[in-house]
Amino acid sequence: MHLSTIDTNEAFQPQYQPVIDALVSFMVSGLGDNLHSLYLYGSVARKTAQPGQSNLDVIVVTQGNFSEIKTTLFNSIRWRFQKAYPFVTEVSFKTALVSEVASLDSIFSWGFQLRHCAVCIYGEDLSECFGDYEPSWEIAKQWNMDVEDWVAVYRNRIARADKPEDQIRAQKIIAKKLLRASYSLVMYKDKRWFENPIECGQVFLRYYPDKKVEVDRLVILLSGRLVAKRSVIGILDGFGDWLVKQYKKTEFRIG
Repeated sequence: MHLSTIDTNEAFQPQYQPVIDALVSFMVSGLGDNLHSLYLYGSVARKTAQPGQSNLDVIVVTQGNFSEIKTTLFNSIRWRFQKAYPFVTEVSFKTALVSEVASLDSIFSWGFQLRHCAVCIYGEDLSECFGDYEPSWEIAKQWNMDVEDWVAVYRNRIARADKPEDQIRAQKIIAKKLLRASYSLVMYKDKRWFENPIECGQVFLRYYPDKKVEVDRLVILLSGRLVAKRSVIGILDGFGDWLVKQYKKTEFRIG
């Protein structure tokens, strides 16, 4: 069974089209001939974005390195968008070289993301270099074997957060990661792919019904409700540790 791709013929949400147009304009102006292609992923790419809640998630593919201007360019775009499009909560960037994307080593990383999770909005669409993918353990581990690092990083961020909005932001990010990683643990059995983290948690429970309390708590964190730090850290230490061990066990069994 091949995984679905995002319909590139479906128009973006009207409120977000000017944002996308401005992004392309700024990137072309800033990078010139070095810019190979631009992609969106996440809710804006899927046309399910919610103003005031959704990020603009961008992949920038270039011919060569542009580290000397990267920080300035990206911060300038974020600042301009904060003023012009306040309903966009954040602009996040991933970068890659053409040579990295068009490589056998990137089949289950860049290849999968561009083919099934992203939409090209400028330049040569590199997703066409890859065929459709089937649900597999290779995809799951490529995207989630780093879950242990994520838990450690966001556990620390939540513990050190001195503003409620900073803690809530960290809660939502790690909850989304853990819910998606939960489903990816069983994806090779279930033979599907879900972007929605709540849906990921629901399907995961079909295989691990004893984890309902943990999944319900992650959904609460995802909702944006401020939760006592001790409780959040307890969730990360308990379910996070369990999930890490399950990935290691499955990798040992499947390879």
